[in-house]
Amino acid sequence: MDLTFTAEEAAFRQEVRAFITSNVPRDVHETLLAGRHVSKDGLVRWTRILNEKGWSVPHWPVEHGGTGWDPIRQYIFQDEMQRAPAPQMLPFGHSMVGPVIYTFGSEAQKARFLPRIANLDDWWCQGFSEPGAGSDLAGLSTRAIREGDHYVVNGQKTWTTLGQYADWIFCLVRTDPAAPKKQMGISFLLIDMTTPGITVRPIRTIEGGHEVNEVFFTDVKVPVENLVGEENKGWDYAKFLLGNERTGIAGVGATRERIRRLKEIARAEPSGAGVVWDDPRFREKVAAVEIELKALEMTQLRVVSAEARRGHGKPDPASSILKIKGTELQQAATELLMEAIGPFALPYEAEDREGRNEPPVGPDYAAPIAPNYFNYRKVSIYGGSNEIQKNIIAKAILGL
Repeated sequence: MDLTFTAEEAAFRQEVRAFITSNVPRDVHETLLAGRHVSKDGLVRWTRILNEKGWSVPHWPVEHGGTGWDPIRQYIFQDEMQRAPAPQMLPFGHSMVGPVIYTFGSEAQKARFLPRIANLDDWWCQGFSEPGAGSDLAGLSTRAIREGDHYVVNGQKTWTTLGQYADWIFCLVRTDPAAPKKQMGISFLLIDMTTPGITVRPIRTIEGGHEVNEVFFTDVKVPVENLVGEENKGWDYAKFLLGNERTGIAGVGATRERIRRLKEIARAEPSGAGVVWDDPRFREKVAAVEIELKALEMTQLRVVSAEARRGHGKPDPASSILKIKGTELQQAATELLMEAIGPFALPYEAEDREGRNEPPVGPDYAAPIAPNYFNYRKVSIYGGSNEIQKNIIAKAILGL
C-alpha cells in the first residue's frame, strides 16, 4: 500500500498549517503549549473562527455545513490541529451527536441543532454511563415513559464530561424494560439541560479538577419530538456514535506534540551533573514510544485509506485498534513527562491557584504535568474500555 501523500494533499497540508498558525488566538495557543486546559471561552472563540472559514465540522456532509473533504484531507486537518497545537473541537456535538442527528434525525432536528453545533452556540454533553452501567452500557436503567406528547425521564448518569457547561445532553434511556434483549429496549433522546428536574453535581477528580459530573433526572419532561430515529432503536445509534468516537481517540498528533514537549523539558531539567536528556536509558524509553507512535500512525493511515476507497464513513471495527494503542501511548507519554520532572511531580499544582498565597513549587512547566498524568488514567476506559475493545477486535476482525 502506498501511504505517500500526493502533491495536492501536501499543498492542502500547507494551507491548513498556514491558516491555523495565523488564526489560533495567541492566549489559547500559549495555554496549550504550556500543557494546560483551554477555557470554555477559548474553545468557543476558536470554533467560531473555524466556522467562519467553513472548517468547524469538516467531516460532516456538505449540505449540513461540512467541507466535502475526503477522509485523507480530514486526517491531514486533524493532524495539523493536534500538531499546532490548536484546540480540538468539542467532541460531544462535533463528532458524536452531530453525526447521529444528520444520519438518523428528523429534518426538524437537523435544521434546529446542526448549525448551532457547528458554531458552538449549544454546548453538548453525553449521557451514557451510569453508576451500574459503564462498559456494560446496555445495562443502563434510566427510564423514559411516554405520556402523551412527552417522555418522563427518571434516573442518573455519571462521568458526564463538562456537563457543568452544557446546554443540551444526549441520553440513552430505557423505553421498553420488557424487551427480550436489553439492547432492544433503549432509545436516544435529546434533552434541554434547563428542563426542570435536572440536577448536575460535580465529581472532583484525583488531581483536584472539575471535569466530570453526575446528572440526576427527576420527572424530567422531554418532548417526543426530541426522540432521535425510532423508539427502542437507540442502541444502533449508540454503536454508530461510539465507532466515530474511538477513531478520534487515537490522538496521534496530540501524542506527537506531547513528545516534542517532553524532549524540550528533558533537555532543560537538571539531573546529576547534566540534564535528564543525557540519560541514555531515558532516551531509549522516548524512542520506544516514538517507534510505536509511528506504527500507530501507519495503521491510522491504512484505516483512512480504506475508508477513502469505500467511499462512505461507516465506522471501521479497526477503530478499536486505534483506540487501544492510541490511549496506551497517550498514557506512556504522560508517564515519561512525570519521570522527566522528577521530584517536582510530587507537590503537583492544580491549575486553579485562586485563593492561594504560597509560591508555586518548581518551574512553571512542571505544574500541569502531574494533574495531566492522573487525568490520562481515564483514556483507556472512556469510549469503551480497552478490554471491551479487545473483545470487539476478536469478534469483528478475527472472527473468534
